[in-house]
Amino acid sequence: MNVLIVSDSHGLTKELQTIVSRHKQHVDAIIHCGDSELTSDHEALQGMLVVRGNCDNERRFPTDLVEEVNGVRFFITHGHLYNVKMTLMNLYYKAKEVGARIVCFGHSHIAGCEQIDDVLFINPGSVYLPRLRREKTYAILHIDEATTTVHFYNIDGKPLHDLTTTYTTK
Repeated sequence: MNVLIVSDSHGLTKELQTIVSRHKQHVDAIIHCGDSELTSDHEALQGMLVVRGNCDNERRFPTDLVEEVNGVRFFITHGHLYNVKMTLMNLYYKAKEVGARIVCFGHSHIAGCEQIDDVLFINPGSVYLPRLRREKTYAILHIDEATTTVHFYNIDGKPLHDLTTTYTTK
């Protein structure tokens, strides 16, 4: 299973569409973790699971989503309502509450992933204004029988090997 994850595009459309067209044939789902600053009917968001961020005015986007992709439960949120710039514990408790194995979030514009117990947290960074690194980033989650790997890419599709992390699938 492969899932494309983007966040914090803040009005960019051409770049978002380029990323999606680059990977759409090879992924089972596409997630936008908020702050798209686009309307729910915008063509750049079609076919995506999208949540509302603190900079989104579109009220049709939910603040949180719980979705199953190929039998894996995801909790998707922007993160501002869970204080993600300070701690992941609020997201951890919410993931446990909803039975999610993967949490996708944004808000901090900092690309990274971390596993706490059996919950994997993925922040794809920002395709608009990254923090703590120069590259504008997004992520692709790959899950097979033995491993779960989070691959990070810059906006041009170049792999960022220093961020890529593999976990043993339980």
